[in-house]
Amino acid sequence: MSKVLYIKANAKPEGESRTFRISDSFIETYKQSHSDDEIITLDLYKEGIGLLSTDDINTVFGLKTEESRKHPILKYAYQFTEVDKYVIAEPMWNLNIPGILKAYIDYICVTGITFKYTEAGPVGLCTGKKAINITTRGGQYSTEPFSSFEMGDRYLRTIFGFLGITDFSTISADELDVIGKDIEAILDNAIKDAQNKAKNF
Repeated sequence: MSKVLYIKANAKPEGESRTFRISDSFIETYKQSHSDDEIITLDLYKEGIGLLSTDDINTVFGLKTEESRKHPILKYAYQFTEVDKYVIAEPMWNLNIPGILKAYIDYICVTGITFKYTEAGPVGLCTGKKAINITTRGGQYSTEPFSSFEMGDRYLRTIFGFLGITDFSTISADELDVIGKDIEAILDNAIKDAQNKAKNF
């Protein structure tokens, strides 16, 4: 049995997010294909993820004890290490990920928990796991001339790799804000892609 962490990062309510239409469909298909697996849903807005304070930074970079697992910041890093698969769902905001998702990344990138420093440099401690990023974007950022502007999926792929997770794939629905495009057709294609990939994730 595998544990899946479903990380949701969108301020829109349930039913209004185009991103979640795709990611929720992925999760439902995954459940059907992996009925014994456990899915943990982590809605970052409902969790109230915030920016790190000075005290938080001292905790993140301080010594870890058994009590650390109960700490309101460090508990997310421990949770991150204890699952096998990750599903991230977020819209592109200003060429990048929503700020709350970056704040969450700051919560989980903790030396001694998700990575460590060695004589050869940093080493990820989350090896042998896999992730898929599901994102929606207003323009066409999967191909040039604007793919080089895209920094959200690229950042997530890089930071997950830093933590040792190199099996990383992406589902994107592009051009959702381009006038004249068939938005429902774009979403339907992305949902079909998500359902197909969920079966073997």
